[in-house]
Amino acid sequence: MLKRILITGANAGIGKESARQLALVEGTEKIYLGCRNQEKAEQAKAELTQITGKDIFEVLLIDVADSESVKLAVKQLSQPIDALIMNAGGAGGTHFNQRTTDGVTQQFAVNVFGHAVLLENLLATEKLTQVALYAGSEAARGVKEMGMERPNLKTSSVEEFVSIGNGFFFASNKDSQASYGTTKYVGALWMAALARKHPNIRFVTMSPGGTKGTQVLESEPLVKRFVFKLMMQVMSMFGKVHSVDVAAKRFVTALLDDSYKSGVFYGSRVGISGPIVDQATLFSDLSNFTHQDNAREAITRFMH
Repeated sequence: MLKRILITGANAGIGKESARQLALVEGTEKIYLGCRNQEKAEQAKAELTQITGKDIFEVLLIDVADSESVKLAVKQLSQPIDALIMNAGGAGGTHFNQRTTDGVTQQFAVNVFGHAVLLENLLATEKLTQVALYAGSEAARGVKEMGMERPNLKTSSVEEFVSIGNGFFFASNKDSQASYGTTKYVGALWMAALARKHPNIRFVTMSPGGTKGTQVLESEPLVKRFVFKLMMQVMSMFGKVHSVDVAAKRFVTALLDDSYKSGVFYGSRVGISGPIVDQATLFSDLSNFTHQDNAREAITRFMH
């Protein structure tokens, strides 16, 4: 039974809907809404309390792009949580390749590094007891239908993974979408490495799939947001994407159902919607132990 759950990026979209669904599960006693903005967080808390009829939501201010904010949030947790949903993320905005004070790109910080600092600190302080779920993306194994190439690493060495974190791997890249898949690939490898290191905790990477109505590109330029929204509408007409409640259901099911195995990255079998499978069956590099360990080592090199 999962009594206490923390969700990052919980003030809107998939994170907020996951909170709503989990609140209705028997035994849920506390849901921490991990959010950057106090006002938006309080608004989400009020709406969720009204919708569910459950007064179990608590705001936890956390900006996953800021490692100091993440560390402070962990300290503010007065008791251990049973489950963590690492939902916050995004393309990284117009300055996605700009480096933070930790030496990682904005895109890597919000999608991988911030959550790595969060989860590794929770584990070190024994504040996570059962399961951690990381929001993956089918882009991590390539999506031909959307022109997303499969991550193309030369050596998969620690140094090469470090170059993905600090952005040098994408030195000539001007498009955040081009580096997004590779960034999420590193996140999935890191989770798999943790699964082998901590067999008493379940670590699941689950893609929410192609979802209409999210804020994943809210920090992107207006034109790109418009084109993306139009594309999602067209794909929705052909059943190629799904709604927020379906995406959140993927998270909630994987969190509650032990048949979703630790260390596995689950996502759509075809495209970005529909039935899910182990993504390593589509991209075998995901199950390479050396790649996994090298990815985790690269991430830890940025930690202070």
